[in-house]
Amino acid sequence: MLKLFGALVILGLALACITSWVLDSYDTAWHPKRSVQHQTVGDGDEKGSSPPFPGGELNNIFWFIQVSDIHISRFHDPRRIPDFERFCTDTIEVMKPALVLATGDLTDAKTESKVGSLQHEVEWQAYHNILKRSRVMERTKWIDIRGNHDAFNIMSLDSINNYYRKYSANQKVGSFHYVHKTPFGNYSFVCADATLMPGPKRPYNFFGILNKTQMELLDRFRAESMKSNQSIWFGHYTTSTIVSPSPGVREMMRSAVAYLCGHLHTLGGLMPILHSRHPQGTLELELGDWMDNRRYRVLAFDHDLLSFSDLTFEQWPAVLITNPKDAQYLHPGVEPLGRIRRSTHIRILAFSEAQITAVHVSVDGEPLGKGLSAGGPLYVLLWDPSLYLTGLHTIRVKVESFILLTDHYIFGRVAFIFMMLLNVGVLLAFRFLRVSSGRGLSSQACMSLHLVSKMDTFYYSLLLFNLCTALGPWFIGEMIDGHSGACFAFGVFIDGHFLEGSLTYVVGVVQLLFFNMPLTSYLCWSLHHRCRGNTFRSHFLRPGCRWRTLVIHFFMLLLLTWQAHSCYFLLETYGPMAFFLSPVRTWALGLSLLLVYRAWTGPAPLVHDNSKCVSPS
Repeated sequence: MLKLFGALVILGLALACITSWVLDSYDTAWHPKRSVQHQTVGDGDEKGSSPPFPGGELNNIFWFIQVSDIHISRFHDPRRIPDFERFCTDTIEVMKPALVLATGDLTDAKTESKVGSLQHEVEWQAYHNILKRSRVMERTKWIDIRGNHDAFNIMSLDSINNYYRKYSANQKVGSFHYVHKTPFGNYSFVCADATLMPGPKRPYNFFGILNKTQMELLDRFRAESMKSNQSIWFGHYTTSTIVSPSPGVREMMRSAVAYLCGHLHTLGGLMPILHSRHPQGTLELELGDWMDNRRYRVLAFDHDLLSFSDLTFEQWPAVLITNPKDAQYLHPGVEPLGRIRRSTHIRILAFSEAQITAVHVSVDGEPLGKGLSAGGPLYVLLWDPSLYLTGLHTIRVKVESFILLTDHYIFGRVAFIFMMLLNVGVLLAFRFLRVSSGRGLSSQACMSLHLVSKMDTFYYSLLLFNLCTALGPWFIGEMIDGHSGACFAFGVFIDGHFLEGSLTYVVGVVQLLFFNMPLTSYLCWSLHHRCRGNTFRSHFLRPGCRWRTLVIHFFMLLLLTWQAHSCYFLLETYGPMAFFLSPVRTWALGLSLLLVYRAWTGPAPLVHDNSKCVSPS
């Protein structure tokens, strides 16, 4: 027992040492004063002493995006594929990056049990189709590389199962050097591909390997990148999971500002931020996965200073401060940090799906002012960097957009209630008011409303239809597959859960504006013609009114078609039950057709001097 206890103590100490090493390697609380020994911002930095300096114009800046560990899967997480397509379509359209780096594990390549590993062509086809449908490769430079999952169970690069060469955008196997050219200089992006070939099944390709030949190729790329303004290295594996000959891959990328990678996800949520610094100063920035966490990263070179922000899909606005850059991620040996000290403006990239209305900036809790648009997503604000030369300071940016400033559901609720009261109130008012006949347009409109309100068939049908739109269920059906519920204007009930109305009010406004109110108006117009002795056929023959009559009928036909399409949408989205149990869609369509038929074929209304309308039997 004593030996067992001693063995457990030794094992615990060993685990503590390993944990300490990991936490020291991935230090998320790096401090510039203890990590940069010989240089401070702006001091002794010859590269930063020459212009251009960050100012108030949209120049000397470009931005790009990284996404990693997408894991397109045929078995798991059905939202992963449509979410990624929206990322390629909507997010890329909002941010308009110069290029996108997809750093490996494009597909999942696992069996349904998650135990085995196998290349599924359907997963690669899904990935390829997303790129095609979104047309993302026409809007930006899309660079996708292999990860360990993309090489599962592949014997050679020429294997029929190596779908990367067939379906990826890049289709380049092995390391390569891409140069991004701008009017203000060139920027090198060096891919370090350590993917195993042949690629064994999981878990035996968790570590990557760079052999001597591959290291020599990378060394050539490193020498070529020295001609560029700055260089970024990227790959799938973290350097801690790459086996490489001396002097090692970290030494090879010593001239780079940063190495971008993926692979470790977030270590099961234990370490959501995995950022470290090589002994030579290069930043290693592992990005959380798209697979479960929907993470991506926006980076920018602003006057050759690299800044970045790790973001979550569909969380807007997205903000990146490019000057001054975050003190945790300074690289004095490579970046022209002196430009920060000589800059005239704080520079901020702000992205949002909605229109940005204000960008507020504060330093150390003190408001500094509002950023001004310099063009595109760049906002700038005058500042005096000499006030912040000592110590560490905190810049906070608050971006406001139209979506953030306006509670749209409140506006929708108010508009719905107002329009409903107007629609019902008019019916009730003209039911009991006396209306005198006249020749003016307003008199004829009032008489038409009076006719509809006095005829019980139309009055009670329209009143109940509008009250059902306001209070009754719009439809009852499968709100979620396998779970029934009911949709009302004020909210949705699903298996005992109530979701307060928000978009429902907007849908209700559309329903009132494009069907309920036009239907009432059309019936008023039809009964007015019948009251004057016209039939459906004869009212077309009135001189000078034929085209106007055709336009009104055509407009009503469009509205009925729109209502029919709404019924079809219910059937396709929520199933047959919702289609047949929908008072506001399906039933309303049938009711409207009956009322239109009744208006033109039923007994003609009669108006007497006492303003009462009767229908002859």
